[in-house]
Amino acid sequence: MLARLGRWLRAAGHDTLIPRPGASDAELMATARGERRLLITRDRKLTEFRDADQWVIWLRANTTEECARELGRRIRLDWLRAPFTRCLVCNTPLTQGADADIAAVPEHSRRVVNAVWRCPGCQRLYWHGGHVRRMRRRLESLAAHQRHEGDGQDGP
Repeated sequence: MLARLGRWLRAAGHDTLIPRPGASDAELMATARGERRLLITRDRKLTEFRDADQWVIWLRANTTEECARELGRRIRLDWLRAPFTRCLVCNTPLTQGADADIAAVPEHSRRVVNAVWRCPGCQRLYWHGGHVRRMRRRLESLAAHQRHEGDGQDGP
C-alpha cells in the first residue's frame, strides 16, 4: 500500500490509517466503509468491489511524489491543513509536551527548541527543527503545485 504517502498525509494533518501489512482487500474495504474513509490504493482490484466508487481512489502514479500530486489534484487535498499535528507513526493527534520533555531532545537540537509535542499514543516526542523545515517545504511545494494546476498552469 502507500505507507509513505500515508505519512505525508499525516504530516499535513489528515487523519490517515495505514493498514497493517497483509490485510486482505475485503478487510480494507470493510474498514473504509465502516469508518467512512477513502481508501487510497495503487491496487486496481480494489476498484472492482461493490460501491468502490464511493470509497476507493485508485492512483496510477508510481512514486510517492507523483502519487501525492495525483491525489491532491483528484480530491483537492489541503496539504497545509494542520501540519505536524499528528504522530507520523501512529496517527494520534499530538499534545503540547511538558518543559521536562525538552530534556529528552538531543542536545544539538535542544539549544534551539523552545517547545515539544508528545504523542499520547506511542509517547514519541516531536519538535520543530531542520527536519520539520524540510518537510514543511515539501508540503508547501505540493500545495503550490496543486494551485498551479488549478490555474491551468504547469506546476514546478
